[in-house]
Amino acid sequence: MKITFLVAGVQKAGTTALDTFLRQHPDIALPKVKEVHYFDDETIDWRAPNYDRLHRFFKAEGQRVYGQVTPVYSFWPPSTGRIKAYNPDMKLILILRDPVARAYSQWEMQASRGIERLKFHAAIRKGRLRVDTQDVSKNAGVRRLSYVERGFYAPQINRILEHFPREQLMVFENTAMRNNLPAVLDSVCDFIGVARFETHPTNKIILPTAKRSDLGSISDDDASYLAQLYAEDTRLTAELTGLDLSHWKSWV
Repeated sequence: MKITFLVAGVQKAGTTALDTFLRQHPDIALPKVKEVHYFDDETIDWRAPNYDRLHRFFKAEGQRVYGQVTPVYSFWPPSTGRIKAYNPDMKLILILRDPVARAYSQWEMQASRGIERLKFHAAIRKGRLRVDTQDVSKNAGVRRLSYVERGFYAPQINRILEHFPREQLMVFENTAMRNNLPAVLDSVCDFIGVARFETHPTNKIILPTAKRSDLGSISDDDASYLAQLYAEDTRLTAELTGLDLSHWKSWV
């Protein structure tokens, strides 16, 4: 078997929902768990990886198209080269989200899980010192506390395009799923090479983590701070993707 498509990003943009919808397609085979975390696994000897560790999550199901959803892949720098070594014809899907809202949503998730103790205001400022992107294999903060860092999309897209041709990358914005799910699913099916859904799944909000009721919402001050951080990256992301991102808070 060979996995031929990955939903490689981004976290808190609707990847759990897309995974749920794709599981309802008769010709798409997804693993037993949503996030396998294979290509970001730093315990693997990447000089001679054992792909059986990846394939064991799947059942052999005839002529189906095999795919997998792990949103950290686009953010985890070593993943892209490892994916290419596994399958240079891999098709990659990215769902983007306003990085300001995405950062707050990730913080909500980690605070709800009891992982994050800092308030959001501090977590996106002095809390960034906990995130060392220079050596991801040795820094747990990169995976858990990268509220700001994951929202810089242009470097992630450029890294993918350094390894794969543009036609193997599909990028859409998460509001497209909310506003016109059938059209998005049709496009995904066309991209990965399966027939379109005979009956489209019903659109609904699917959350991977129950949110604590006492967290409130993002402050105007924090939203403005992040919008300024992301403004240039948002402009570059729009240029790279051709998407209209003018409704994002970080659009200038």
